Order: sequence, then structure tokens, then C-alpha cells
Amino acid sequence: MADLPDALNRLATRLETLERRVAALEHPSQASSAPPAPEPIPSQAAQAGETLHFALAGGAFPVLGKAMLGIAGAYLLRAVAESTSLPKLGVAAIAIVYAMAWLVWATRAPAREWFASTTYACTSALILAPMLWELTLRFKVLPAAVTAGVLGAFVCAASALGWKRNLTSVFWVANFTAAPVALALAIATHDVEPFIAALLVMVILCEYAAGRNRGLGVRLLVAAAADVAIWALIFIYSSPENTRGDYPFLGIAALLAPGFILFLIYGVSVAFKTALLQQKITAFETVQTMIAFLLAASSLLYFEPRGGATSLGVICLILSTASYAAVFAFFDRVPERRNYRVFATWSAALLLAGSVLCLPPLWMAACLGMAAVGSTVLGVRLSRPALEFHGLVYLLATAVVSGLLEYAFRALAGTLPGAPAWSVCLVSACAILCYAAGKPCQRGLWKEQVLPIVSATLAIGATTALLVEGLMWLTALSVNPGAHHLAFIRTLTICVAALALAFSGAHWRRMELTRIGYATLVLVAAKLVFEDLRHGHLEFIAASIFLFAVTLIAVPRIARMGQKV
Repeated sequence: MADLPDALNRLATRLETLERRVAALEHPSQASSAPPAPEPIPSQAAQAGETLHFALAGGAFPVLGKAMLGIAGAYLLRAVAESTSLPKLGVAAIAIVYAMAWLVWATRAPAREWFASTTYACTSALILAPMLWELTLRFKVLPAAVTAGVLGAFVCAASALGWKRNLTSVFWVANFTAAPVALALAIATHDVEPFIAALLVMVILCEYAAGRNRGLGVRLLVAAAADVAIWALIFIYSSPENTRGDYPFLGIAALLAPGFILFLIYGVSVAFKTALLQQKITAFETVQTMIAFLLAASSLLYFEPRGGATSLGVICLILSTASYAAVFAFFDRVPERRNYRVFATWSAALLLAGSVLCLPPLWMAACLGMAAVGSTVLGVRLSRPALEFHGLVYLLATAVVSGLLEYAFRALAGTLPGAPAWSVCLVSACAILCYAAGKPCQRGLWKEQVLPIVSATLAIGATTALLVEGLMWLTALSVNPGAHHLAFIRTLTICVAALALAFSGAHWRRMELTRIGYATLVLVAAKLVFEDLRHGHLEFIAASIFLFAVTLIAVPRIARMGQKV
């Protein structure tokens, strides 16, 4: 009775349609001018009936039913494998072919039936993953190398069959299944190398797919699995040998290869996409390339302890040169600046790491000092603030490794260090050149004055320290200098530096020098309290206070002279 109103509505609609057709045959002239009859709108009950009929006849239920039949067949093969009537190796081969057949069936589904394609691919994965686990760990039928080869072949087959028809879901399912299974089997079997090889094959396929804008999300999982597997390899084989007795022996080449191959894959992929295809590097590619490099560097340092650091330093310097070349050749004139910043930052970090790892202290100071001067000059000439910042970073690094910072601190506030080393003099000259080559800042924005202030502070600190050392040497020619002599010479030198800074800032319109001059006054005041009043004689204390008072009066007046001009 519930269907009676719908049936009456359909009957009335058909009668109206027949009446219109009869009227059109009797009066053809009126029919040509009359508007077309509206199409009958099916009722909600009819639409629901058709949808339900589609779901029952050719929708999800039949697909799920076929998938359940496939899983039932897998259980049947497992039961046959447990029996002793047939060889387990033959049953294993049949089971692998059976799982691959479901993968082929997933790619043979019509393009519009994505649900069927995804379901059949999941069925293939659900058959293959637990079957390989049991055949490898429980039945001991398949060795680890064969299992890893099957997983790699499964992903390769899914990629080859799915790309022809743009079936991204099949590619997702295959990688989403194979990557965790490979990682778990690598840990469970204690045979890490073959499964790392399978994961590297998956990484290559994912990067190739990402280059064609397919399967972009799944490479996060594959990359994470490969990273964890290689890190586990480094951790296990870098531990004492008596703690890994059940792991197979691996040579140095086999231990170094995974990390370097992973870095090579991502390095080539990033270079191809950014330099040749002019694509913007993503956050994932930036982070993953750095992780791959750290894994390769760690494997080299752990497994080649004698010459690994030097070799890694040479590699870093080569990569730094290549990155700087890419910055100027491909990314310097491109409106999108992310590639420029990322590659420039990598270049600076690699240059610092390479210099620390493979150069002796004197050569390292000279190399970083020249890099600081060169980066500063190029940054000013080309109007590239990033290169000026790199010059500042190199200058700070060479000041630390050469001992310039320690020398300046001891000369101005601690125990007098004595004659400076050649590296200190060299870095002091580089600091002066960097500041001289830098662009003067005419505006009062602190953001624009950070670079010149830091480089000027290094140059002035080095010059003042060398001046204190020279004056103490001259004093020692006539008298035996004591603590009060040193305190007065320091006060005199710093006050002269403050006056020179104020005059230079006013004369050449360099506001950073004026700011450093005011900061120097604070240093002199602290020095009077903590050094002169404690170690000086009365006449030297009076002279130091007199110098400070004169400097305190003169510095603001000299600074205002530049503002009036």
C-alpha cells in the first residue's frame, strides 16, 4: 500500500504525455510553436530505489564480495602450505603469483570504477603482506633477500601498471603496504641490507612519481621508512661487535652505500626539479635532503674513522661550490626566492663544515677569512643581503677558530695574552676589510645596522687589542709594567677608540660607528669599577678617571657635529 501513491503518480504522468502526443498529431502547427513539455521529475522513492538497485547490482557489495573471495583463497593457500603434502616453496610461488594477479585485476578495472580498483589493490596487499611475513619468519621458506625482492617487484609492478591509466590509488596502496612491511622485516629478520635496498627502490619510484605530480603524499611514508632503516643500520653496526652476534657481517662498502645512495637520490631529484624544471623546492624536499646528508655523513664518520672526517670535509667543500654555482646560475634572477635562500644556506653550512673537518687551523682561518671578504664584496656589488650575511657568518666563525675573540677579550679585560699569532693578525685584517667593503647605513633602522655593527665591532675590538699589546710592549722597554700600568693603558686605548669612533661616525656618516662609540663608554665605566679602582695606584686612578670624564664629554659633542653638517 505504501507504493500506491507513487504508482498513481507515474500512471498520471504517462497519460499526460500520451495526451500531448495525440494533440501534437492532430494540430501540427500549434505543436511547433508550443514550448516543449517538461521532463517528468522522478519522485524521491524512485530515486532511492534506483540508487539501491545500483548499489546491489554493480556497486560496492559485489566488489567487496569478490575481495572476500580473494582473501578466502589466500587462507586456502595458507592451509595447503601448513600441510606436508606439497612443497612449501611451490605453494609460496603460487601464493605470490596469486597476490600479483589481484594487483593486475585492480589495474584492469574500468577507469570510472575507482572503488573497485582500490579494493582489489587492497586485497592484493592484504594477501601479500601477511603471507611474506609467515613465509619468511615462521615457515623459513623465503630468505630475506627474496622477500625484499618480492616487495620491490610488487611496488614496481603497481607503479608500471597504475601509471598507464593514472591509477594513483594503486600506487598509494602498494607503497603504503610495502614500506612498513620492509621496515618491520628488516628489524625482525636482523638482515637489514636487502630491505634497505627495497626501500631505496621505492624511494626512486616515489621521486619519479613526484616529478610527474603523482603520489606526492605517499613519499613521506616511504622516506620515513628508509630513514629509520638506514639509521637502524648505522646504530646497530656502530655498536660493539659482541652486542650484534646474530647480525650478518657487512663490509665497509655495504655499510656506506645506503646513506650515500639515499642522499644521491634526493640530491639529484632536488637539483633536477629546481634547476631544470624551475620548480619551487618544498619543505619536505628541504628537510629530507638534509636528513639524507646527515645519514650519509654519520655512516662515513662511524665506519671510516681514520680518513672519514677528511673525506667528508672534501665532499662538503665540493657540494658547497656546486650549491653556490647553482645559486648564481639558476636562482639569482628568478622572482621566486625560496630556491635561492635554501641553496645559499646549504652552501654556507657546507663551507663551514668542510673547513672545520679537513683544514688545519691556520688554513681554516685563512680560507674562512677570504670567504668572508669575498662574500661581503659580492653582496655589496650585487645588492644581495644574503651574501653579506654569509660574509658575517664566515667572519664570526674564523674569529672563533683563530682565537681572535679570546685574544681580544684577554687583551682588554683579562690576563695579557702576549704576542698575537699569525692567524689573529690575518683575521683582524679580514675584519677590517669586511667592514670597509660593507655598505654604510644612512638610516637609523636597527635591522639594517646589524651586519655593519657586528663586523665593525670585530674590527675595532681586534685593532684595540693589538694596540694595547703594542703599548704594553713599548712600556716594557723603559719600566717593569705592573697591573696599574696595564689598567691605565687599557683605559687610554679604549677612550681613544671611543673618540675615534665618534669622529669617524660623524665625519663619514656611519651611524653604526657612533653607536659603538657610545657602547664603548659603558665598557670604560665598567672597567673603571672592576679594574682601575681595584688594581691601580692613586695617580693612575686619577688619570683614568680624568680620561673617562673627558671622553664622556667629548663623544656626544663630536657625534652632534655630524648631525649639524
